[in-house]
Amino acid sequence: MLSTEEKGKIIKKYKLHDLDTGSPEVQVAILSEEIKQLLLHLKKHPKDVHSKKGLLKMVSKRRTLLAYLKKEGTKRYNIILEKIGLKK
Repeated sequence: MLSTEEKGKIIKKYKLHDLDTGSPEVQVAILSEEIKQLLLHLKKHPKDVHSKKGLLKMVSKRRTLLAYLKKEGTKRYNIILEKIGLKK
């Protein structure tokens, strides 16, 4: 799990306007960081089935949010992919 400070930094970096905390871009960025941390955990503990299930849920939610962004505006979708470093 991300600490409040880490989430604040991510929100500050990816927000669209001053009060933005829940836009798809911010949600995708937070999920991506949580996925990275969980992958590191699973490399150390490969038999942790519960964490693996949580990872799959996060990946699915991120995929859904990215599909929504792609449908709403390809420009925003491409920008967030480039910022986070994900492949299409």
